[in-house]
Amino acid sequence: MRVLIKFSGEALSGENQNGINPEVVNSLAKQIKKIKSEHKDAEIAIVVGGGNFWRGTTAEKLGMERANADYIGMLATIMNGLAVQDAFNKEKIKSRTLTSINMPTVAEHYIIDKARKYLATNKVIILAGGTGAPFFTTDSGAVLRASELEIDMILMAKNGVDGVYDKDPATNKDAKLLKELTYNEVVEQKLNVMDMTAITMAEEQGIKLHVFNIDDVDNISKIINGEKIGTIIQ
Repeated sequence: MRVLIKFSGEALSGENQNGINPEVVNSLAKQIKKIKSEHKDAEIAIVVGGGNFWRGTTAEKLGMERANADYIGMLATIMNGLAVQDAFNKEKIKSRTLTSINMPTVAEHYIIDKARKYLATNKVIILAGGTGAPFFTTDSGAVLRASELEIDMILMAKNGVDGVYDKDPATNKDAKLLKELTYNEVVEQKLNVMDMTAITMAEEQGIKLHVFNIDDVDNISKIINGEKIGTIIQ
């Protein structure tokens, strides 16, 4: 099985308002190590967001040009990627960080064949820098990479919520968890899962999306074992 796990910057910051929470990153590394030991055939790619360092609202307040703001966001994802790889190194997980923006002294440049080779040789790849172009979110970047690398399923990690709800659970006590959805239902009900570009691409490519709560350290392993946790969109 070949899976892509999408971690938002917010997920990596945990209870912190911003930055990187060492406990969260170290817990992630331990989860991946466990999965690799239990599932020898599991090929894992990770996409990281950068919202813990840089948000669009900050750029708006500064009156910054959108393209420049997006490039800063891409650099934020690379910082997160390097932090994740460092945690993997401590757990002796073979991994490589690949960036869409060429910066050879920091990480390797993303090339499809290279990424596929690393996956096939049991290395975890960390994909940073989004798509490498402005005006696209890291969600779109995750679906793009999943399409290029022939990923079977995207696991979208959320902190504090168990999956996709019909309403915002933070402000609505009667919000219901939706365990199974189609991409059409996501669009029709205007559910806040991913941006529309990412949703459309995932549907066209026939990629299964699994939204789950990262707060439970065993959830990734459970999903790979076939358990139905959180929300499945296909």
